[in-house]
Amino acid sequence: MNSPLKQARLRRNATLTDVAEVVGTNRGNLSRIENGLQKARPKLAEKLATYFGHEITEIQILYPERYSPADAGVDA
Repeated sequence: MNSPLKQARLRRNATLTDVAEVVGTNRGNLSRIENGLQKARPKLAEKLATYFGHEITEIQILYPERYSPADAGVDA
């Protein structure tokens, strides 16, 4: 899944580790959230939206399947 969260992270050239450390989670959790294997908790979604300067919203993080591009099955 090419989620809005993953797209935002890649646009900033940030690593999973970099983002995870700032928002207080671990790399594995963030990876699973980006790939649609795990849902973010609301507090984490809020922290991620803030980290990305609200370039993406909490709703996009909580419900990535609604906001992913048509080619969601193709990894960038």
